[in-house]
Amino acid sequence: MPLICFASPKGGVGKTTLSANVADLLRREGRSVVALDLDPQNSLRLHFGMPVAEQEGFMAHLSRRPDWRGYLRQAASGTLVLPHGGISLRGALDNATALEREPDLLTAPLRDMLADPRIVVVADMPPGPSQALSLLMPMASLLVTVLRSEAISAAMLAEIEAGRFLGTGTMKALFAGRLQFVLNGVDLRDRLSRMTAEAVARHLGSRLLGAISQDEAVGTALAAQRLLSEASPASPAARDLRQLAMAIEASLPAPVAHAASSDRVEQPTAAWAAPQWGTR
Repeated sequence: MPLICFASPKGGVGKTTLSANVADLLRREGRSVVALDLDPQNSLRLHFGMPVAEQEGFMAHLSRRPDWRGYLRQAASGTLVLPHGGISLRGALDNATALEREPDLLTAPLRDMLADPRIVVVADMPPGPSQALSLLMPMASLLVTVLRSEAISAAMLAEIEAGRFLGTGTMKALFAGRLQFVLNGVDLRDRLSRMTAEAVARHLGSRLLGAISQDEAVGTALAAQRLLSEASPASPAARDLRQLAMAIEASLPAPVAHAASSDRVEQPTAAWAAPQWGTR
């Protein structure tokens, strides 16, 4: 039932990497998880080992009102993934226009997903303001805003904290405790990165859910199309991601039914049955 949205004021901050890995770590904690890709870059799937050439996805056909269940896939790890699908710039703009005209193109499928109390949906949102983010914000249990540990994040913190990148200056008041932050790419060996991280942490206080180390293991895992917990579980970034997932897990209601093991999650119902990659 909970919806966790990963958003960012700009691209290139590691939002998709965090979305994928947190989704998998929640699954390891016994949750039934759907990793939902709403970012037109269509890259969430790659973290779960989906073939690069496989371009099918739900959002790519949004204007046709597709049955989202037909695009659901089960990664080898057990996480259910709903890929965005390959789309052109024009197609992405057409989707935004369609959502403005018919919001239920997206909100109706999300309500279907969230109707199952055993499901946690982790949504990778487009960077910056978007129609999709505006529609999902009222439905979200938690909005995780990803910032990069760099000077521009500290300089823009007041704007980011006020929620203006979400498309309105009133989101801070509306979201209250649902708007939380993660600082990514913290390099304690670099003086500027460390000072930026310290300044952001002091300012945000308890609203800072976690900080993720700058770690070459992250890029190595993505190049191999593997999750960090599989590719390099002892790495500093993997450790930080586990702490982030634990913080998010603590904010969620208790799962309705735990899986028999932490490594496999049973499908909630027959209607959710999903093929493995490449079997569509």
